[in-house]
Amino acid sequence: MRKIGFILGFVLCTFNGFAQQNTEYAFTLEEAVTFALDSNYTALNARRDIAKALKQKWETTAAGLPQISGNIAYQNNLKQPVTFIPAEFSGGAPGTFTPVTFGTKQSLSATATLNQLIFDGSYLVGLQAAKAFLDFSENAAEKTNLEVRKGIINAYGSVLLSEELVAIFEKNKENLEDNLYETRKIFENGLTEEESVEQLEITLLDIDTQLSNAIRSQKIAREMFNVGLGIPVETPVIFKDDLDALAQQNIQLAMLESDLTIEENVDYKIAYNLTEQRSLELKLEKSKALPTLSAFVNYGTAANSDEFTFLDNDQRYFQSSILGVNMNIPIFSSGMRSARTQQARIALEQSETELEETIQNVRLELNTAKSNYQFAIETYENSKKNLALAERVENKNQIKFTEGLSTSFDLRQAQVQLYNAQQQYFESMLSLINEKANIETVLNTPEVRIDSETVKNRY
Repeated sequence: MRKIGFILGFVLCTFNGFAQQNTEYAFTLEEAVTFALDSNYTALNARRDIAKALKQKWETTAAGLPQISGNIAYQNNLKQPVTFIPAEFSGGAPGTFTPVTFGTKQSLSATATLNQLIFDGSYLVGLQAAKAFLDFSENAAEKTNLEVRKGIINAYGSVLLSEELVAIFEKNKENLEDNLYETRKIFENGLTEEESVEQLEITLLDIDTQLSNAIRSQKIAREMFNVGLGIPVETPVIFKDDLDALAQQNIQLAMLESDLTIEENVDYKIAYNLTEQRSLELKLEKSKALPTLSAFVNYGTAANSDEFTFLDNDQRYFQSSILGVNMNIPIFSSGMRSARTQQARIALEQSETELEETIQNVRLELNTAKSNYQFAIETYENSKKNLALAERVENKNQIKFTEGLSTSFDLRQAQVQLYNAQQQYFESMLSLINEKANIETVLNTPEVRIDSETVKNRY
């Protein structure tokens, strides 16, 4: 039975490992973005930062709630201290002393103390600071998600671009090999010059090199995409969208008329958080000049004995209890508190200036993104027309070369022009997609904010 159990366990583990290695994913672009926002490594840690901020907020809150502590102490005087008292107290001669040992050899005490903060200005500021830090963590996670979204869009498009380039290079290579074969036959029959063959060989070598590089780039692009998703780099992924369809979907001229709501921009939110934190730091320094008030009450019991009899039923324990109030009043600090307050005020002014700078930078960023998006659309439309023209020119030169009406050099120029037009056309699609994502990042659309309650339920 042990052998059977071991074999079954081995088979199950092997099957599970094989199944995990052969897991396949299939995504549209939007599905990939949704998946990445949940499993991307950076996004995961951003959510954990929110969870830490929630715990820190409770830690700050708990500091002002009742605190109970206990203490148990056991002492065994291996050598009890001796005290000398005047001998005349016990009938001895005046001027002499008698050694006396006070107390018992062993003692045991247990005390419980309740502490309660009544008033502390820095505690009230700390509560506000904990809330501000939680807001900052949420905004930082939102910025992370926006960057993850933009990165996945770029990575998804890069994979599609690399696949298009591989396909077009393979097609061009196949056509060139056919041309080279035919030209060699014509040369062998003495109907063309050897230079025609050599020109085609040069072009074929260039295409072959570009194809090899495109294949390597395709592998790297897929691995980068997998890392962005948060899955192993070797995991196979099926891409449901194609580059041309995505480019068409991302031509939305209405984006060029989008208005900016500065309060929705994540960079503004983070800069505003910094201003809030600096304001709270100023309040904290001011609060240190206020008195603090706290109260405590304790209850204890103690027993003494020359032997360890503390667990016996007849052992006597004596109770004690204390109620107290403490007030700490700052009086004079030689200007230290004033200097710290002034530093905090200057830091607040700096953060306000940085906030204004952020507002202007965000507006500039949006205007730049719109300009780049407009340029990307125009480039895409022009590259489509250029590709059609380059195909016609190359086709005409191909016919002329076959009929002996043009040189191989003219054909090579037309072919290189076509290959460049093809590459520019595909790259313009990716640029169009990325530039639209840049506008969406500035405008914070679609919403990718993480609510702290969602994180609280998960952690």
